[in-house]
Amino acid sequence: MAEPGLFARACVIAAAESRFIVAEQLAQAGLSADIILEPQGRDSAAAVAVAALHAATLDPQAVVLIMAADHVIGDAAAFRAAVATAAEGAHAGAVMTLGIEPTRPATDYGYIRRGSPLPGQTGGACAVERFVEKPDQAGAERLIAEGALWNSGYFLFRADVMLAELETFAPAVLSGARAALEAAATDLDFTRLDAEAFGQVPKISIDYAVMERTGRAGVLPVAFPWSDVGTWDAVWGVLAHDADGNALRGRVELIGTKNSLVHSAGEGLTTVVGLEDVVVVTTPDAVLVSSKAEAGRVKELVGQLRTKAHPEADAHLRMYRPWGWYQRIDIGARFQVKRIMVTPGGRLSLQKHYHRAEHWVVVKGTAEVTVDERVVLVHENEAVYLPIGSMHRLTNPGKIPLELIEVQVGSYTGEDDIIRVEDIYGR
Repeated sequence: MAEPGLFARACVIAAAESRFIVAEQLAQAGLSADIILEPQGRDSAAAVAVAALHAATLDPQAVVLIMAADHVIGDAAAFRAAVATAAEGAHAGAVMTLGIEPTRPATDYGYIRRGSPLPGQTGGACAVERFVEKPDQAGAERLIAEGALWNSGYFLFRADVMLAELETFAPAVLSGARAALEAAATDLDFTRLDAEAFGQVPKISIDYAVMERTGRAGVLPVAFPWSDVGTWDAVWGVLAHDADGNALRGRVELIGTKNSLVHSAGEGLTTVVGLEDVVVVTTPDAVLVSSKAEAGRVKELVGQLRTKAHPEADAHLRMYRPWGWYQRIDIGARFQVKRIMVTPGGRLSLQKHYHRAEHWVVVKGTAEVTVDERVVLVHENEAVYLPIGSMHRLTNPGKIPLELIEVQVGSYTGEDDIIRVEDIYGR
């Protein structure tokens, strides 16, 4: 995505609650992007409509590449070459997709039946005869024998072409997306779609809304290694395996375990004995144990957690903010301990608490701390005390990330006991 001459500035469309982690991961990858925030999920047609409208403001005939965030591509050079080839068809007015040459009769992917060759196009590009929903085993074997391709979910099209197709086949999607974008608000480095307008957009996939109805659909067969890692079983499939077929991450020890994924996040040790074809994922606040065959039901499990009001369904131990992140280490009846990271130049709000005092211990970098009328520099291995009710602020004036340990003590340590007086992020 960073290759100049092929890709322009990226546009990421994401859930509003994921905005800070998206920004952090883009920074880690060395990428800059326009980040557009959805107030709620309205499926892929809405996102594609917003992307096409956004691109059209820059160039109505810009070629747009739509990609999902949870795919793994094993050959970046082959992928870029395929995009360049498919872009030829998109420039000519086709709505192109990349069709993956199947390596097995998969029942968890949709398929594309190839039609006649696209005139003037290279690389074996064909018209799409038909999109096929995820088949059963016999159906998958039959489709492969007929030369069908896996549906990657990647699309390339000119912005004006997609907008015209949406106007024809899904006008309510287009009008709602346009209204949401026109009424969008700027929030720091993000664009927030208007919640009321976006909530009126029909919830439908781009496949149903346009791709299965348009006469412009084309497909380019590609053979680079690819996986839709939407389940933990798929994650196991793309990772390296040991002699027993196990994919391991983190501090892990196994005995008599085969064909399994064991992922240990954080500092903890995860041990597994005598299991086969399982997924074991441990994090500081939760543990998942599943058969690989049933790993696709995690989404169902998350729904159950929300129904029963388990906070782990939505609240992670590490929470991203515009200035960095904080991670809860421990919590008790009258205390809470956090690890805090502030990016260079980051500044927390000027704030106070009614129910708790705080102790900050700097473990890396230098902190500029405001306590009422006093401003002090706190260096590594130094601490500062913030009494209950004191007006305080934390700033990183340095060029490296600032890390500190925060100990809160008081009758209540919830996030809603924050009275912000001044905030550069407009919260």
